[in-house]
Amino acid sequence: MKALKLTKIAAVVLLASATLTACNNSTEKNIDAAKTTEPSSVKSTSANQPALLSGFESRLNIYKEVTLNADLSHLSANQKQMLSLLIDASKIMDDLFWLQAYSQDKKTFLASISDEETRRFAEVNYGPWDRLDGDKVFLSQTAIKAHGAEFYPSDMTKAEFEQSDFSDKKGLYSIVRRDNEGKLISVAYSEIYHDKMTRAAAILDEAAKFADDKEFANYLTMRAQALRTDEYQASDFAWMDMKNNPIDVVIGPIESYEDQLYGYRAAFESYVLIKDLAWSEKLAKYAQFLPELQKGLPVAKKYKAEVPGSDADLNAYDVIYYAGHSNAGSKTIAINLPNDEEVQLKKGTRRLQLKNAMRAKFDAIMLPIADTLIVPEQRENVTFTGFFANTMFHEVAHGLGIKNTLNGQGPVRQALKEHASALEEGKADILGLYMIRQLLNKGAITDGTLEDYYTTFMAGIFRSIRFGASSAHGKANMVRFNYFQEKGAFSRNEQGLYSINVEKMTAAIDSLSELILTLQGNGDYQGVDKLVKDSGVIGETLAADLARLEAAGIPVDIVFKQGKQVLGL
Repeated sequence: MKALKLTKIAAVVLLASATLTACNNSTEKNIDAAKTTEPSSVKSTSANQPALLSGFESRLNIYKEVTLNADLSHLSANQKQMLSLLIDASKIMDDLFWLQAYSQDKKTFLASISDEETRRFAEVNYGPWDRLDGDKVFLSQTAIKAHGAEFYPSDMTKAEFEQSDFSDKKGLYSIVRRDNEGKLISVAYSEIYHDKMTRAAAILDEAAKFADDKEFANYLTMRAQALRTDEYQASDFAWMDMKNNPIDVVIGPIESYEDQLYGYRAAFESYVLIKDLAWSEKLAKYAQFLPELQKGLPVAKKYKAEVPGSDADLNAYDVIYYAGHSNAGSKTIAINLPNDEEVQLKKGTRRLQLKNAMRAKFDAIMLPIADTLIVPEQRENVTFTGFFANTMFHEVAHGLGIKNTLNGQGPVRQALKEHASALEEGKADILGLYMIRQLLNKGAITDGTLEDYYTTFMAGIFRSIRFGASSAHGKANMVRFNYFQEKGAFSRNEQGLYSINVEKMTAAIDSLSELILTLQGNGDYQGVDKLVKDSGVIGETLAADLARLEAAGIPVDIVFKQGKQVLGL
């Protein structure tokens, strides 16, 4: 029976491969195609090959390689076979994200780069733009990255888009193209990426047959159907109802960060996860406090009238495979999903802490940053407990606040357009600290002090700011750094070392929470635009301090050695 099942898997995958035809990759050329960047000095290469631009040599080593592994000994034979299939489906998400991020064929593009280090850097960035340095072009013969990536026609202006009227104009699961008459239309993901999505759906259906947990099998089947139809809400509800399975997969078009033009359209990604039962048990108690914490938010009542779901759960996982958007540039260490506002209000969200990836970042990045930029007497306040909690409560805090504007502009996400993601990330960071303070006061958190969490958070700001201006998290951190500086929440001594003022930090957290929640509730696009432009910048002093981190050889982020061979599958 076991051999028969394995043969069946192979048949499904091979059949899908055989029937797969090339996806529509005829994305238009970048609007700035004429502005290709030519190097004044590049590595020696053939005339027709792209080469690394001068000045980027030091960027090639900003990632530290980490092996993604986990103990699979407690899993059944069926579950291990299912993991193998989930990785296969994830690889398709990776291919789909490449199509959304860059118009060139992945294999052809990478093969054109002769230098191995440069080729690897391009692979990590899913194209010729440095994602952790404001999407700067790092290869010759390359155009500036379009803010709309491959989601919109390259020659489309914002004015044209806003004046046009067509179906699914702001759709999460469609791209915008021109019809034969040059008018803007939307094309559903399931249509333009039909072959790849159909193949991924077939693999998820097959994986469901090996699931020991019925709820997880149901989720996989429904997620497969969602890939075929672009209707994801039912599978989101099924995912929320799935509580007991030791394996999880987050897969499909999910986050809209790649759409920096409007933030409307979702990018493909995947995580394959193994649940850490011991750590998850520790976290289970916190979700019950959400309704109470919502009522206590430091903002006028009308901005906290929504009631967050209280049956959301917190769990810790070891991640064993990243794909697509989650694997591009900076690596996610915690997940808060689903994004569907209706599901959030009815069911809350699930918060998944990716413990092994988090630990790798803490050891390789956070501790060296503290040694370089934090005053000696507060370095011991930078702890993994603080880092884990700050990251976890960031995700929990996405469930607090307001999801829909108070003045009829619809969801906050649509009203604030391309600024919605950065402001939401800033809200989650700030309200996460608010939650930690409240739970420490209640005695619900018993590990560490407020100074631990604040100092660890400060070191975390330096870590995330290095992700660059193109990242929603990076923008949020720059706004917060400048706001904290203005309010005296920290100080910098003559040696360039930072120290935290707990009292002033607390006051700054409350006032910034009020500001962000008010901007969201009012759908105040102009106000957010001004905030980002005025405060979302790196000043000269901070830039010099960040240069010290680079000079010390501290990695900016991690990159993974991952896959079936690593796992022994």
